Amino acid sequence: MTTLFWIIALLLILGAAAYLRVSLVTATLVTAATLIIGNLIGVVGVWAWVVFFIIALPLNMTPFRQNFITRPLLKLYRGIMPEMSSTEKDAIEAGTTWWEADLFAGSPNWHKLHNYPKARLSAEEQAFLDGPVEEVCAMVNQHQISHERADLPPEIWNYLKDKGFFAMIIKKKFGGMEFSAYAQSRVLQKLAGISSELASTVGVPNSLGPGELLQHYGTEEQQDYYLPRLACGEEIPCFALTSPEAGSDAGSIPDYGIVCKGHWEGETVLGMKLTWNKRYITLAPVATVLGLAFKLRDPEHLLGEQEEIGITCALIPTDVPGVETGRRHFPLNCMFQNGPTRGKDVFVPLSFIIGGPDMAGQGWRMLVECLSVGRGITLPSNSAGGVKTLAMATGAYARIRRQFKLPIGKLEGIEEPMARIGGNAYLMDAVTALTTTGIDLGEKPSVISAIVKYHLTDRMQKCLIDSMDIHGGKGICLGPNNYLGRAYQAAPIAITVEGANILTRSMIIYGQGAIRCHPYILAEMEAAFDENHHRGLRQFDAALFGHIGFSLSNFVRSLWLGLTSSRFSNAPYGDSTKRYYQQMNRFSANLALLSDLAMATLGGGLKRKERISARLGDMLSQLYLASATLKRYQDDGRLTEDLPLVQWAVEDALYKLQSSLDELLDNFPAGLGGVLRVILFPFGRPLKRPSDKLDHKIARILQTPCASRERLGKGQFLRASVNNPVGIQEQTLRDIISAEPLYDKVCKAAGKRFPFMYLDKLAAEGKALGVLSDDEVALLEKAEQGRLKSINVDDFAPQELVAQTINTDDKSEQAA
Repeated sequence: MTTLFWIIALLLILGAAAYLRVSLVTATLVTAATLIIGNLIGVVGVWAWVVFFIIALPLNMTPFRQNFITRPLLKLYRGIMPEMSSTEKDAIEAGTTWWEADLFAGSPNWHKLHNYPKARLSAEEQAFLDGPVEEVCAMVNQHQISHERADLPPEIWNYLKDKGFFAMIIKKKFGGMEFSAYAQSRVLQKLAGISSELASTVGVPNSLGPGELLQHYGTEEQQDYYLPRLACGEEIPCFALTSPEAGSDAGSIPDYGIVCKGHWEGETVLGMKLTWNKRYITLAPVATVLGLAFKLRDPEHLLGEQEEIGITCALIPTDVPGVETGRRHFPLNCMFQNGPTRGKDVFVPLSFIIGGPDMAGQGWRMLVECLSVGRGITLPSNSAGGVKTLAMATGAYARIRRQFKLPIGKLEGIEEPMARIGGNAYLMDAVTALTTTGIDLGEKPSVISAIVKYHLTDRMQKCLIDSMDIHGGKGICLGPNNYLGRAYQAAPIAITVEGANILTRSMIIYGQGAIRCHPYILAEMEAAFDENHHRGLRQFDAALFGHIGFSLSNFVRSLWLGLTSSRFSNAPYGDSTKRYYQQMNRFSANLALLSDLAMATLGGGLKRKERISARLGDMLSQLYLASATLKRYQDDGRLTEDLPLVQWAVEDALYKLQSSLDELLDNFPAGLGGVLRVILFPFGRPLKRPSDKLDHKIARILQTPCASRERLGKGQFLRASVNNPVGIQEQTLRDIISAEPLYDKVCKAAGKRFPFMYLDKLAAEGKALGVLSDDEVALLEKAEQGRLKSINVDDFAPQELVAQTINTDDKSEQAA
């Protein structure tokens, strides 16, 4: 029995060493000390020491280990793992890893998360939001843009140029505003809440495009010429990457350039003939300068020995002979400028390459590095802003609209989708704040940008569907009073652009995340294909045995956290959020363990198992979304009145994570799913979706003016201006709530219960009964006007719905 206890003690000690991730030397010394104690109490014999030395000495003798253990494993590894292509290598190496790497590593450092600075606006940035952004929102007539003009009106185009909306990313020395990523996000959120066309028009020049690329890679001459012109709106940029044959697989673009000599401005110069056919290019119909991605070839070796130079980016004025700006696309009634651009054998000097001739062939790296920043700001911010405004509008409508003699928001069937909208609004705002914090700290988070692009656009689309269900007929009848229909139509656009969501989920998030975020995989890959074989062996040895220790640690952590339901793991706070941190500790360890097992069983074939990759990516993604939510709660001062929103967002994210993990185990390779289920879920699935009680609390927040509701819609355009039906409805919500006690007073005086309608007539009744003052009568009359405007829908003369073309010479006013 003593021997059994000693064996159990030894296993526990070794398990603790693995859990704590001590070094190999430390683990060896701890094991030796345990054996010595066993000797002293008479339970360890000579054979235990023999086994110990057989295992411990080879592992701790580096030259022996490298030559007799690591070398054959390295040979096997090279046979299993295919060497990365240059484009794959560029994509993997581009950008940086940040908080997502901690989540992937199986042991998140929560103090590190909460020590990241809170996202803040400078005084200049806040003034821009309160001034020009507020004013341009008030100028927008969405029905006019989407139905009558098929474009922003000239006065808005001019206002955007004059007030610097296209200059947010451009440095001040070039005439720009040099705003933080967080400020850009807040601007786009506000614009997106009022008009997707407005947000797209402003977002693209401040995202992936000529401005971003010029600032990072442009020559001094290119920067001095173009950046001031872009900043003042004298130049309108677009960037042409997508071709009919190359969408999400942008690396396969067929567009090409041939290095050759030609005539330019009366001289013979070294240049290139460009041929391209691009589609879906935002701002292309009105652009004056075209950023172009193409594959450059040098068949005559005019630049050097290399014939296939590779993907290159150039800046082409659209008035260069041969550049053909196509007609407009018509993307789901969302009237932002979007269309094709073409050119055949267009000759331009090599100096048109962004960064000059030295940057020829470097375009793919340029694109993936800059894309990680732009993709982390524009579409996620547009989605978050849209859902924040949607939450305010839907909550107000549900409180104003009555059926069955009570506000529809009090019906449990309505509370459920309303809770999804409110919880997602809180989560999505939190995610954009954390992501832009990383960007402002200098990160280029390629994995995070893929996570937030996919998940926020996906959640935005689902929230729009929920809101449409709640609004019913109000949502489907388009017109000046419909704030929902055009956004509902346009939602799939965000799903498809900057990497289609299906492929982003199934290939990009985990495809990059597994290699970039894993502490050892990339080092192993680089060492395995190092041309210096001695150095490669040494580095592979260090990475391999680090990896083995990492895997053992995550196995022990997953086992222990599963058996204890993670109740003894670390959490930075002991309040009602404690269990969330502990559950995330558990799932982080599970993710790390399952990643290693998936890679071990599938090897290089894992990237072809897209549904396995997608579910592993879901786990990483939901951990990031949940941690961003907890970070926001901390940054906001841990306000208990916001706790229902926090709880719903985190519980929804973790429940989705658990569902993906469950599906992964059902389909895990090599038949390991059943065994892993016993280890990871020894007592069954631990989490449930958000409760009905929680849904009720969030629905109540959305329908009741309060501090939590104000924070949920903070920064959005909610002014009750003439063309802003959401703002008018916000005012009506306050009027209706103020009118309810007056309604009760009149009913009591009259001795009967009136229906809550015809409030103007009710006001007259109350005045006749002598129970209402003139001010109270006016309030009821105003509330009735707002109520009718909120619940009624627009109608039109038949001829008004016939598409017509505005006769104008202004290119920006062409009607679709």
